[in-house]
Parts: sequence; C-alpha cells; structure tokens
Amino acid sequence: MSMKFPHPLMASVVELALQAGEAILPFWRSGVEVTAKSDDSPVTAADLAAHHLIVAGLTALDPSIPVLSEEDANIPQSVRAGWQRWWLVDPLDGTKEFISGSEEFTVNIALIENGRVVFGVVSMPTNGRFYVGGAGLGAWRCDKGGTPVAIQVRDVPGPGEAFTVVASRRHSSPEQERLLAGLSASLGELQLANIGSSLKFCLLAEGAADCYPRLAPTSQWDTAAAQGVLEGAGGEVLDLRGAAFCYPARESLLNEFFLALPAKAAWRSRLLELAQG
Repeated sequence: MSMKFPHPLMASVVELALQAGEAILPFWRSGVEVTAKSDDSPVTAADLAAHHLIVAGLTALDPSIPVLSEEDANIPQSVRAGWQRWWLVDPLDGTKEFISGSEEFTVNIALIENGRVVFGVVSMPTNGRFYVGGAGLGAWRCDKGGTPVAIQVRDVPGPGEAFTVVASRRHSSPEQERLLAGLSASLGELQLANIGSSLKFCLLAEGAADCYPRLAPTSQWDTAAAQGVLEGAGGEVLDLRGAAFCYPARESLLNEFFLALPAKAAWRSRLLELAQG
C-alpha cells in the first residue's frame, strides 16, 4: 500500500498497525486462551503477539524513541520522566470485546511528544479499516484496499439527525449519568451510540457523533491514538477544567476524566459547566 501522509512516520505506523491486526486475527473467535493480568483484566495470546510485532517494528523505525505498551507498562516514572518523545501503544484495545467475539476491538499506536499527541493510528483487525490523524496534520479513514479519505467532525448534527453522544457499553458512572441528563435538558433528546474501544473517538472524527464524555476510568494507551485522529479531524479532548488533555509522565498511567468534542461546538461552554457540576 502506497500512502502519502504529512508526517514522515505515519505511513510506516499504519502498516505496522495493520500487520498487528493480521497477527491478532488467527486468535479471534478461536476459543482463545485467556489469562489475567495484575489488575484482573483479561490478556490473551493475541495481545502479546501484537505487542511483540509492534515493539519490534517501532524500534526498527527509530531505536531512539522508547515504547510504552499496555503489555509492558512497568517502566518506572523516574525513567519515563526523561522521555521527550515516545510511543504509546495498546496492542489490542477492547480485549473484552475480542473475547466475546465482537468486532469492536482495535490496535492503537500514538506518537507522543512532551506529553501531547503528535499523531495516532487506530486499526480494526476484522475488516482492515484504519484511522490516522494528528493535530495540524489532518485525519483520514481508509477501508481495506481503498484510498485514504479525509474526515472531519461535524459542528452540529445534520438535518433530521439527533445530537449523538457516544457512551461506553461497559463503563458509566453517576457523574456521567448526571452529565447526560444535563445535556439532554440543554440540547433536547439525545441519541446514544454504544461502541467498543477507541472507535468512540473515531465516530466523532468522521462526523457520525457529536460528543464523547468519559467520566469513568481509562488508561493512557486507551485514548492517545484515537485522540490524535480526533484532533486531526477538527476535534479536541479536554479535561474537566477545560484544559487540553495530555499525557504527562505521572506515576499512575490512569487518565483523568475527559470530554471529546468538536473544537468549534457552540455548546462547548455548557458541556464544561455540566462536567464541573
């Protein structure tokens, strides 16, 4: 596949994400053996196959850029604090979806510089689709064998379309339910779109949804790649104070709560008010 993208590493990382998807697929719906990690989330042979392929590929691309992967995350904060650029990787995002036989799992690879996402790639192993993008670079979606198509957020729903909020199938919280109730009071009846893994951000990026509030836990590797796609498509990700969402070398690799939305949304300030309670 010959692809031209504005960042010199983008095309190579897309290829790597697609290869990782091919490494995962033989394990999908095959009675995969599931073990447990220290936080009791399932990890499979598929995660590890993708992890090893991605780490080897990224290291070959540029050995000076370290890799932080969900499957190799026990790197001391004191070491990570010295990193200027690094890769943030989830070799298989949506492991529970994968294990249940759903197609809603992804490979996520992001390049981070000084805590901010430079660009991210999200690929879907089951159908070969990928998304790629970064702030100031643009964003694209490409179906298997096709040509990348530029995508962008929608500032308002189209005629006859409801205001669509992306919610998690598995994770909500009382704070999130209050936020959704407040949004509905301000904007009318909401349509809820449920989708697994980092595809939530991608729905916003391609103009198929309007808002993704996440007032429940996530980890850094769950969000960074798809945040890059959304930012390239004219969206933004904010913490609940309204600051740009970033990835500092904290001790904990858990994210703060966040809001994903079109950068020019007229209801941005109302969303922040609701989020701040």
